[in-house]
Amino acid sequence: MRVSDGYQRLMYKSRLLLVVLLLLAFLTAQSVVAADSPEDVKVDWQKQERVSKTTISMQVVVMPPLRRGSPIHKQAFESLKDLKADCVRFVPWVPYPKLAVAVLEPPSNGKTSWNFSLIDPLVVDFMEASENRPVIIDFSTIPAWMFKTENPIAYESDPDKLVRGYGTQGTELRDPSGKELGDYYARLLQWYTKGGFTDEFGKRHTSNHRYKFDYWEVFNEPDIEHKMTPAQYAARYDAVVSAMKKVDPEMKFIGMSLAYPHKSPEFFEYFLNAKNHKPGIPLDMISYHFYAKASPDATFDSLQYSFFEQAESFINTVRYIENIRQRLSPKTGTVINEVGSILPGVKPENIPLEYWNLSGAVFAYVYTELVRQGIEIVGESQLLGFPTQFPSVSMLDWNTGKPNARYHVLKLLKDNFAPGDRIVATEPGRNTYVYAQGFVNRDGKRKMLLVNRRNRTIEVSLPEIKGANITRIDQTTNYNAPVTEKVMDEKLALGGFAVAVVTLP
Repeated sequence: MRVSDGYQRLMYKSRLLLVVLLLLAFLTAQSVVAADSPEDVKVDWQKQERVSKTTISMQVVVMPPLRRGSPIHKQAFESLKDLKADCVRFVPWVPYPKLAVAVLEPPSNGKTSWNFSLIDPLVVDFMEASENRPVIIDFSTIPAWMFKTENPIAYESDPDKLVRGYGTQGTELRDPSGKELGDYYARLLQWYTKGGFTDEFGKRHTSNHRYKFDYWEVFNEPDIEHKMTPAQYAARYDAVVSAMKKVDPEMKFIGMSLAYPHKSPEFFEYFLNAKNHKPGIPLDMISYHFYAKASPDATFDSLQYSFFEQAESFINTVRYIENIRQRLSPKTGTVINEVGSILPGVKPENIPLEYWNLSGAVFAYVYTELVRQGIEIVGESQLLGFPTQFPSVSMLDWNTGKPNARYHVLKLLKDNFAPGDRIVATEPGRNTYVYAQGFVNRDGKRKMLLVNRRNRTIEVSLPEIKGANITRIDQTTNYNAPVTEKVMDEKLALGGFAVAVVTLP
């Protein structure tokens, strides 16, 4: 009896083990099939869905390594020049007051502290690299002394030393009329476009600069900096624009520049309503930002899911904002001039190489979806970040100045797609691991953008691609330029986080 019971128990365990093994084998097979099954992309080249009006661009945030004398100064500005992008955004900002604010002390006793000696070289180098193309200028940091604070806001004598909190303290201007604020920005504009200005005490300051600034963005992320309410921001926007319009009536203005657009529907409702502005104030364009962010405990492998999910959520936010804009101010354009990703808390030396490919792939996806929504300007953030200042947002190696995959993706898109392209009906594969979009360029060339949203090789099937040229950026190209090769079959393999442009014969 005991032998029989033992035998039955043994047989039961054997059958159970067999079932488990069969189940594991089935799941493994399904996983392999899912990974190996080609993504069948279908394109109707004759079915136009939209004509692109999107200019692709980037932003240059002022950082000490961009100053003359830095080991990477030349390489950085050469990369900007090589991109040949319109509407690049130039942003001197809060952490480095001496590189961002032209008058650090209030006027007193007949004297002013106007000083452009550290700012000018950065502006000159930026404008030379821009080669007379349209630019967006945003001197985002308001002089701290213009705000009511308990104590004066300190800044470092060393221009390269990080200053925390300079441009964020205080919510009320010491001059509630906004005239002092407007006059500051008008003089800034005169310095760079009219050869100089006359200061508060009648003294002439001469620059000999005669640049043309096509767009001026009024402040940066006011929902963070000085925590402006919609009403405060609109009033300050009006004060700045009123004063600057007198200097250059042709210049266009960009408003809002929100960090968290999904949290601020009331900002859009208020700012885009002309009734909340002085008569004659233009609402040329609005701007806002998007960064995919990793949670502190996230593994790198999980980011391929969370980053694209955040990007999709942002695309949906844009749809709602566009609805508000079209209802209140349909002639106002949209600039989304900070698109990127951030790894909070990750030490710069621990950023994996494939992260740059993931970030580039996310940008390519967001850019294309914004093209589909008719956004006028989409800018990747940013030319340079470095330790202490958002290194994971950089397009360049902060030690060597060499462009990484984020830069190469931006340039690939810039070199292949432009306003006037026709967006055609495109069906992605069954699993949508590979994002696909067909374009017909203005010269009639058919091009396909492919973005692998997974960190593994995925095969794409499209009968028309045999004989086409493919230019790709993936983890094998690393810091090097994209690779171009001919497609020899009706299928092609895309490496993990690859971004590729296929030009059909």
